[in-house]
Amino acid sequence: MGLVSAKEMLEKARDGKYAVGQFNINNLEWTKSILQTAEELHSPVILGVSEGAGKYMTGFKTVAAMVKAMIECLNITVPVALHLDHGTYDGCYKCIDAGFSSIMFDGSHFPIEENVAKTKELVAVCNHLGLSLEAEVGAIGGEEDGVIGRGECADPDECKKIADLGVTMLAAGIGNIHGKYPADWPGLSFETLAAVKEKVGDMPLVLHGGTGIPTDMIKKAISLGVAKINVNTECQLAFQAATRKYVEEGKDLVGKGFDPRKLLAPGTQAIKDTVKEKMEIFGSIGKA
Repeated sequence: MGLVSAKEMLEKARDGKYAVGQFNINNLEWTKSILQTAEELHSPVILGVSEGAGKYMTGFKTVAAMVKAMIECLNITVPVALHLDHGTYDGCYKCIDAGFSSIMFDGSHFPIEENVAKTKELVAVCNHLGLSLEAEVGAIGGEEDGVIGRGECADPDECKKIADLGVTMLAAGIGNIHGKYPADWPGLSFETLAAVKEKVGDMPLVLHGGTGIPTDMIKKAISLGVAKINVNTECQLAFQAATRKYVEEGKDLVGKGFDPRKLLAPGTQAIKDTVKEKMEIFGSIGKA
């Protein structure tokens, strides 16, 4: 199966009261690990690519070509969407041109009128091409590619304005944060989430900053309409810890332990383990 839009998988998740995980990719190991785990667990999956990661991997065309070839060569049969994460206006068009199947336009830092205008334009383009489109209202806290937010709560009326444009999914700030959560984090605002859900109806909702949110909060968010949950930092931390352990134990100094295929193997397995754990929590296993 080639790349697909995220629309059908998210509508199924919304109706089935589970969530599809978006796992951000940073290189070949990340991509391979996530795809193999999704196939093994028969789970739909969304591969997220930030503009920074896209640049690191030499461009969106390189990323799209790698993902498409990997799906074919690994005989991946589950639905896979390749999704731009927190895209700029220009970045969205670059990913459309590169062959992504889904994009996110993050206009949350614009005045609502400008966010609406740009999103409306991209809705028309994506509908014409059969791509899914995610929009955002209310900045997500933490840092993402240099953009720092405080974990704001979205205005439900502004969410309705964006949802009414016909986007596929909506990311609404409900106090969530990118990266590690501080010890004094007050938790998700389920009051905001419920108010947004009431305004946007059946629109699949997106929870960014999935790393570190307690399982009970994640499951409650899913029950209130969240159908897509983004995970990035948790995979990075797992990869880092496993790689550090391998080096600290001196395994890179034994035989050909320096070979990058061996050096990166423990971290790669750690990514798989993390993705599996998240898919279990999200309830997407067996739903492909």
